[in-house]
Amino acid sequence: MLKKRLCCLAVAVILPILSLGFSSLGFTFLSFTCSGSAQDPTDYSLQEALKVINLIEKIQLEQFEKGSGVIRNVVVTESEFNSYIAYRIDVEKEEVMKELRLRVFDDNKIEGKLVVDLREQKLPKILKPRMTFYMGGKLEVKDGNIRLNLDDLFLENQRIQPAVLDLVIFIGSKIAGSESFSISDWWVLPYGIKDVKTQKGKLTFYY
Repeated sequence: MLKKRLCCLAVAVILPILSLGFSSLGFTFLSFTCSGSAQDPTDYSLQEALKVINLIEKIQLEQFEKGSGVIRNVVVTESEFNSYIAYRIDVEKEEVMKELRLRVFDDNKIEGKLVVDLREQKLPKILKPRMTFYMGGKLEVKDGNIRLNLDDLFLENQRIQPAVLDLVIFIGSKIAGSESFSISDWWVLPYGIKDVKTQKGKLTFYY
């Protein structure tokens, strides 16, 4: 269950899923360029993905054996986290989300690239069958909840409002038969996780 909820955290909250203002970076933001081609969804390190899975199991075990009296932490690198996300997308045969990659910076600042595929779906005219979103924001953690405070959002090379991505999430939720949500929603942290902090290239989960 924790494994599933951490995946939800990555996908739903860190769409990121984690602020460097794109306005100050022009269209060279993210090290993801607007003209960049999509990454092969199977191009990831299985070893790195399995390392993250083992860390999740470590958290589960220590919560069961030692309880929550002493604050502990695990560190996951940006590369490992991206491999874990890609692994989940690959093995779970995601219908809509084809790629999610993150860049992680100091002070909980996050950048992300999200590729969605809505071909064969009836879409509003403002949406394309295949879209690449670029975003940036800051992770906020409060009272056991987490959210992405979104600063900037682009569809390809055009700045857009969060409502456009919310519409894509709504359509994807209908396809999956799940409850829809907003990119700005607060989410309960996975069981046992107390806090999440980032430094350049790595995430630290406190539990």
